[in-house]
Amino acid sequence: MPLPVAASRRDRFSPDGNALFAYGTLQFDSVLEALIGRVPHHVKALAPGWRAASLAGRVYPGLVAASGSAAPGLLFTDLSRREWAILDAFEDDRYDLREVALASGGHGLAYVWPDGDVCDEGWAAEEFRARHLQEYAARCARIAPRLAAEAGQ
Repeated sequence: MPLPVAASRRDRFSPDGNALFAYGTLQFDSVLEALIGRVPHHVKALAPGWRAASLAGRVYPGLVAASGSAAPGLLFTDLSRREWAILDAFEDDRYDLREVALASGGHGLAYVWPDGDVCDEGWAAEEFRARHLQEYAARCARIAPRLAAEAGQ
């Protein structure tokens, strides 16, 4: 069973040596480029026992436990401490950063959604790409300077 990495938001991760498992909007190059200015090194990954669920009233998903499912995503392996801080400031405060086991036998940190607001249907990455990605990436670019400033504190 995955465990929380740390209790407080400000210091809830120790990025040294930890990889990020991204299953939602952070899989898109334009979102990463808008937020951190580059696309980090990554490999495809699969998280058994999890699914990327649609969330009520949101265009981004939440990772929720689901036996018999496996959430596809990307594993980012070379994020700097500053990039971690920017991405952490970007993510919704309701997420819990947890270690998840991957089908490869490795592990990654993932932003896991708590109970509530979870829809029965899975989040569709291609639908997001077609309907929301351009506007979402533009919004990310607009807030990136504020996130970078927060990360520098």
